[in-house]
Amino acid sequence: MAVVAEPTRRGRRSGPQARREARIGLLFVLPCFLLFLAFRFGPGVAGVLMSFTDYSLTGGGSFIGLDNFTRLWDDPLFWQALKVTVLYTVLAVPGTLIASVSLALITRRAFRGARFFRSVFFLPVVTSLVLAATVFVWIFSTGGPWSTLMGWFGMSEGSWLSDDVLVLPALAIVGVWSRFGYGMLILLARMQDIPRELEEAALTDGAGPWQRFRYIVLPQLKPALFFLAVIETTASFQVFDAVYTMTGGGPANASYTLVFQLYDAGFKYFDLGYASAIGVALFVLTVVVAVIQRLVIGKDQ
Repeated sequence: MAVVAEPTRRGRRSGPQARREARIGLLFVLPCFLLFLAFRFGPGVAGVLMSFTDYSLTGGGSFIGLDNFTRLWDDPLFWQALKVTVLYTVLAVPGTLIASVSLALITRRAFRGARFFRSVFFLPVVTSLVLAATVFVWIFSTGGPWSTLMGWFGMSEGSWLSDDVLVLPALAIVGVWSRFGYGMLILLARMQDIPRELEEAALTDGAGPWQRFRYIVLPQLKPALFFLAVIETTASFQVFDAVYTMTGGGPANASYTLVFQLYDAGFKYFDLGYASAIGVALFVLTVVVAVIQRLVIGKDQ
């Protein structure tokens, strides 16, 4: 009578050998982990501690408690920078999400040149923002392509960057242009995981393009949209390169953001304690907005 050998059970190793292998693995990971802590969390912790001091490059460094935050609360320039940052975010984030969803819907279909267009749409993400902002200064200048186009519609042909009302929309356009490719790629990857049978069944039932998008595609994109909303909001709160290159915070502080104020305090006036307090306030604001987005967009995920 033939004896059938029982298959060997394969599972996770246990015992002294497994613990030894785990310790060896941790030893290999430890240098990278320590460097990550030192250069990622170290500056953040140092910034928080510095916000409670009067440290500057010209001297100081004594503990002053909440004086920097009291000064920040009473600083009208801080509230102006906060207002500008929030307004920019309100313009840039929805624009980026709408552009990302629209282009992901267009390029998800298989057609000749689809890969080429995906690459072209992603190109702004890997383009130097300082270089692109320099080009956009010319585009938005008086007599530039954008001003000429606006003149065809009866609008002013003056530079948007020198108008205290239009400067933020101009910067938001640059922000959307530089970021929509990343969102398109994330959403495109999620759309390709949606079963085609769902859309085909809806099409058979007579659902139009809008109904299919609203009731089938959009619910499937909710986790990706929440991720993008948090990422894009954080990026908008930290906008600096385009502002520094295109407007320098002007005109009349109409594009003066929180990060620009942080830069001025730390590297123009060398008041590093106050600059750290601005950074802490920006971090708290970012966390609060992310929690609100979690409750509004991602509460079911």
